[in-house]
Amino acid sequence: MDIKEPLRNLQEHLEHNEYRGYDPYDALKSPLFRLPIFKKSKLLRFGIQQLVKRFPFNIRPLLLISKGLNPVSLGLSIQAYAYLIISEPDKKDFYIEKIRSLEEELTHLIPEGYSGACWGYDFDWEARYAKIPAYQPTVVATGIIVNSLYSAWKITGRESLKRLVVSSADFVLKDLNRSYEDEKLCFSYSPFDNQKVFNASMKGVRILAQVYSLTESESAKMVARQAVEYVIQNQNQDGSWYYSQAKKGNWIDNYHTGYVLDCLNEYIELCKDQTFNENLLSGFEFYKHNFFSRNGKPSFYSDNIYPIDCTSASQSILTLLRFKEYDLAKKVANWTIENMQDESGYFYFRKFKWYTLKTSFMRWSNAWMFAALSNLLMYQETKIIKA
Repeated sequence: MDIKEPLRNLQEHLEHNEYRGYDPYDALKSPLFRLPIFKKSKLLRFGIQQLVKRFPFNIRPLLLISKGLNPVSLGLSIQAYAYLIISEPDKKDFYIEKIRSLEEELTHLIPEGYSGACWGYDFDWEARYAKIPAYQPTVVATGIIVNSLYSAWKITGRESLKRLVVSSADFVLKDLNRSYEDEKLCFSYSPFDNQKVFNASMKGVRILAQVYSLTESESAKMVARQAVEYVIQNQNQDGSWYYSQAKKGNWIDNYHTGYVLDCLNEYIELCKDQTFNENLLSGFEFYKHNFFSRNGKPSFYSDNIYPIDCTSASQSILTLLRFKEYDLAKKVANWTIENMQDESGYFYFRKFKWYTLKTSFMRWSNAWMFAALSNLLMYQETKIIKA
C-alpha cells in the first residue's frame, strides 16, 4: 500500500482542526466538575474520567467538553513535519514555517515555576497516584515533546529548538523527584508524585542523553546512567518490563515497552555506552515476538491482542523502524490504515473484538500516527534514494 494518500488525509485533518481535539482523559474539562461534589472526590473524578474514556461512543459534546490544544499534539506534529522535509524537500519552506509556528505555540505553553522547559496536558488529570492540574508538567509529556524537538533540530538545525531541548534537562535534574536503590535512581512521573514508572523514568534518561549530545555535560550523562541502571535492574528474565513497580503496575504492554526500548537505544547511542546492549537486544526480541501478528496487527498486551490501540500501532511503527525492521513496520502501518483510518482522514481510538471505538483523539491517535507515518515515508524515500 502507498501510504502517501492516507498520510496526506491525516495531515489535512490535523491542520483543518488546527491541532485541536478531544483526548481520552479530558473528562474533567466538563463544567460538571466545577460542582463541589465533584471537585473534592478523587474517587468520583477518577471513576468518571475512566467511564468517559471507555464509553462506546463519544459523549463529550453532551458533557460540554471542549476540544483542546494539547502540547504533545504540537510536539509530535513538529516531529512529523521535520520528517516530511526529508521526503518532500520541495515543500521545505512550508514545513519549516509549520515547525516555527508550532514551536512558538509550545514556548507559550511552558508553565511557570519550573527550572527548565517542560510541558503537561491541557486538562486536569486525576491520575491513579497523583492529581495533575492542566498544563502542569510530567516527564512523559515533556519527554515526548523534547524528543520531537530534538528530531526536528537534527533535520532543520534551528537553534531555538536546541535551546528548548537543553533547557529541559534542568526540569529533569531539579524538579522531578527521585527514588533510590543504592546508587541507582528512578525519576518520578511528575513533580507531584514519587511513582516508579519505568517508561517515564526512561524518558528523563532520553532527555539527558540528548542534552549530553549537545553540551557534553558529564553530570547529565552520569545521572542518566544511574537511571538506566535502575530500569535494567528491573528488567524481567524474558527481556520485558512491567509498567511500574506499583502493585497494580505488573502488566506488559506494547507502547510502554516501545518507549523504554527507544529511550534505552537513544541513551546507548548518544552517550556511547555499550554496557546495556544485551539488555536492549533481549528487550527488543521480546517486543518483536510478542506484540505482532504475521499480518502486522499490533497487540496491546503481550498476552492479549485487544484492545488494538492507535498509540500502540504508531509507537510500533516508530520502534520497528528504529531497529531497522522496515517490513514489519510497513505491515503494521498497512493493517492500521485499512482497519482504523476513517474516510475523513483521522484514526480511530481503539478496536475491540466485537466493536470499534471510533472517537477521534488528536493527541492519542492522530498526532502519534502523523509522526509514525511521516517517519515511515522518510525511511522509504531515503531508502530509495540510497539504492
